[in-house]
Amino acid sequence: MGKYADIYLKGDAWNIIEEGFSAEHSEVSESIFSLANEFTGVRGFFDEGVSENYSDEKVASLRGVYFNGMYEVEKTEGTAYRGIVQHTHFMINSPDWLWTKIILDDEEVQITKENTSEFLRILDMRHGKLVRSFVWTSKTGKKLRLVFTRILYMDVPNYAWQKIEFQPLNFSGSIKVISACDLAPVHQSRQKCYWDFVKEIRFNNSETLLVKTKTTEQKLCISTSWEHDADIKEDYYSEGKIFGKAFTLELTEKKITSLVKRVCFVIDKSNKYLAEELIQKTSEAAIAQKKLTYAQAEYNQASYWKRVWDYSDIQIEGDDLNQQGIHFCIFQMNQTYHGIADSDNIGAKGLTGEAYNGHAFWDTETYCLPFYLYSNIKAARKLLEFRYSTLEQAKARAKMLDCSGACYPVATLNGDEACNLWQHASLQFQPSSGVAYGIAHYYALTGDKDFLYGHGIEMLIEISRFLAGRGAWNQDHTGFGFYAVMGPDEFHMMVNNNAYTNYMSKKSFDFTLNVLRKMQEESPELYKRVVEKTGFTKEEEENLKLCSEKMIILFDEKKKLYEQHEGYFTLPHIDVNKIPVEDFPLYGHWSYDRIYRTDMIKQPDVLMFCFLYRSEFSREVLKANYEYYEPKTIHESSLSPSVHSVLACDLKKIDEAQKFFGFATRLDLDNYNRNTREGLHTTSIAAAWINIVFGFGGLRSDPDLQENLSIAPVLPSTWKSYTFRFVYEGSLVCVKVCGNEVVVNVAEGEPVNLNVYNKNYKISEVPLSIPMETEASV
Repeated sequence: MGKYADIYLKGDAWNIIEEGFSAEHSEVSESIFSLANEFTGVRGFFDEGVSENYSDEKVASLRGVYFNGMYEVEKTEGTAYRGIVQHTHFMINSPDWLWTKIILDDEEVQITKENTSEFLRILDMRHGKLVRSFVWTSKTGKKLRLVFTRILYMDVPNYAWQKIEFQPLNFSGSIKVISACDLAPVHQSRQKCYWDFVKEIRFNNSETLLVKTKTTEQKLCISTSWEHDADIKEDYYSEGKIFGKAFTLELTEKKITSLVKRVCFVIDKSNKYLAEELIQKTSEAAIAQKKLTYAQAEYNQASYWKRVWDYSDIQIEGDDLNQQGIHFCIFQMNQTYHGIADSDNIGAKGLTGEAYNGHAFWDTETYCLPFYLYSNIKAARKLLEFRYSTLEQAKARAKMLDCSGACYPVATLNGDEACNLWQHASLQFQPSSGVAYGIAHYYALTGDKDFLYGHGIEMLIEISRFLAGRGAWNQDHTGFGFYAVMGPDEFHMMVNNNAYTNYMSKKSFDFTLNVLRKMQEESPELYKRVVEKTGFTKEEEENLKLCSEKMIILFDEKKKLYEQHEGYFTLPHIDVNKIPVEDFPLYGHWSYDRIYRTDMIKQPDVLMFCFLYRSEFSREVLKANYEYYEPKTIHESSLSPSVHSVLACDLKKIDEAQKFFGFATRLDLDNYNRNTREGLHTTSIAAAWINIVFGFGGLRSDPDLQENLSIAPVLPSTWKSYTFRFVYEGSLVCVKVCGNEVVVNVAEGEPVNLNVYNKNYKISEVPLSIPMETEASV
């Protein structure tokens, strides 16, 4: 794959550790050391800011604070063509509540090579906090140890804390600290501030600030208050749009003095409240927060994360780097999303940077949803509820494309299509079939008919209606398919009968029809209601059946190969291994049209639907397609290697699976793509979890699988053992793979039926040892 690790962090199972500040990795570290709680996120930037020049090195920094669902809109470049969006929207950098200035003897504390020692930055994943410390030496020789700790509270996600500890090592005296909030942050990618100041209210020991976005007029109310030692003096502070307090601390040599800032956020994403109402709500929330001491907040935060790890921890013995890596992945998945609101979704960069503009893609249902299906079912349902809440916008998008039904957007934060690249937004339908897949996957594991027969079937009808209208019959009416489309492989556009698009559309039709049939039998009143609401007709039902039956699936029976799209087999061939590494990423080094001229594949297309429906393909078919398509794939997408690793595990190509897995858990920690500075690859992080549980663990989770859930673990040669956990039918199942055996038990809940190596077992709290099955590579 031509990618290699850029290692500068220390290995540790539960902590991400930076010993000694790496100026060249400044923005990379800010992404890696990000904190979030789904409601809000903050990059790991220095509270006190960075010196623009760190000795001879220029230090880059993005002071990024983000709120899920807070965005702005802009008009795109004009076009006369129908179907291309005229406006885009994007998550914006928000007021910086960590803004801090520290002044000792008229000298501002900022890190440089000359004045800083013992620098240490730790992301504590076991307890959910970020700690940074260093010793700073003033020009007069005074040494001051500073420790910064920040918490984004998980139990009540609109609470946050910043704690600063001051320890003078060789002096006693006063120090000035300005603890404030910057209401005019610059959005780095557009070099603009998108916030207007509305109001400031000061009362006793607190300050409340109200701002709103310039165009969308979403409101954010911030209340700050402080805990501190009795001998600290304080005054109000304001400069421009920076508001807070100035503290004078009397320090005693060797003694630690603390200053704690409490912050409470209340947002109004849909303009439901008047300013006074929002301020009142914020005041009430802040009063409740003040009942928590900082020590209590730390304790509660640690308790929350203990519950998370009890349910979703993966333990690897014999591979310290990937142990740290998978803990980082699980930590970031829970930080990014855990289902606190129907209006939230998972952006491709989470809440860690501005790249991809905070947008969610089709990865949400295909890569991220499985993690929650096996750890947090309520969160999984809420991800699907987000899609239902934006159904009307998906229907409006379908109309823009001259179709009926619902076309879910390629890129979105609020439900509207935000992508103005027509070759993606108008040709890719993975989001729509992905939502249908997600509904089927969710129902297969939960049996939640309330959702399926309510919001679920309504989405399925509208998705199927769109796909049936966007597809077309060939000239002799013998086959139905999709023309002028782009599949998951974005290196081929305007192709006909892309195998993934056709296959997943057929699955969408079949599942929709099956649900409607069951509803007629089991819940005729609900069936009647949804038919009336959607206007679904018998003629449409018959058309869906016919479209499914006649779907064009390009398959060579002799070679057992699916053709990725019409004409793919005759495209000019390129040896992807001979492309110079300095040419990557190709989008930045090759002309746009050059990318489309060969059989080179960006990411799995045929192999993607083979992955999503693994149980439907024989070993012979999977082997033929894997060995044909894998060598043509350059893995330009970070989502690609994990899918290939899972399929290699199915084929017992374990060494090859390990090769692909090599950077799955550490994609961002080791900056393999050299773009971690832009934010974390959140959906790729989810793929790393899939790689272990679905790949090495052999868990099969196809929506159409009618049998018991099955696992078939393999043990990578470099690991001594590994353990993974998942929630199934409300019970917590623990699987340990070690030596020549697989040990399975229910750690919490009722016994469950589980298929292990094609044999059915009743799994209870008593550990069951099953001999590991090994099989030669095929």
